[in-house]
Amino acid sequence: MSLKFLPSHQPVIDVTKHWLFDIVIGLNFCPFAKKEWLNNTIGYCVDDAAAITPAIDHLLTQCDNMASNNQIETSLMIYSKGFSDFDEYLDLLDLAQQYLINAGFEGVFQLASFHPHYCFDGLTDDDVENYTNRSPYPMLHIIREESMAKVLSVYKNPEQIPEDNMVIAKDKGTAFFQQYLLNKDD
Repeated sequence: MSLKFLPSHQPVIDVTKHWLFDIVIGLNFCPFAKKEWLNNTIGYCVDDAAAITPAIDHLLTQCDNMASNNQIETSLMIYSKGFSDFDEYLDLLDLAQQYLINAGFEGVFQLASFHPHYCFDGLTDDDVENYTNRSPYPMLHIIREESMAKVLSVYKNPEQIPEDNMVIAKDKGTAFFQQYLLNKDD
């Protein structure tokens, strides 16, 4: 089984690419993303699933695809129609983590999470720091653990990245991010 690309998916991919370039790379939220962007090794999979079971099946299919194709270094599973409720999305994330383990991908892939309403534990919905993980659509980011381990071994102070991102987010301010995400379809 594979995810089928539909012409209706292209606008979702385009919006995601703009966000990735402008916010994630542009603000250096992920100092490792630019290399993958330039090398064109990022996979973009639009999933129209609105229920957890097919979404998990599609995620595992993409992991299988990545396991057999080293040309895809990292992949974004973009949920264009489902999981707009953050709590429902967190349920998907929790189950996805478990299914990765059950499918034998523990130590091979890890997930990072992005959502339009992302809210870190201990913060309020209005706190600007949440924008470090807010995206135009709900997404699960599939990361090759071996590649991440290599890059982290040579990156100075990787544990500082989240704190640096929060400083950048505070500097930009809530209005900047709200305006950017509000205009995602431009």
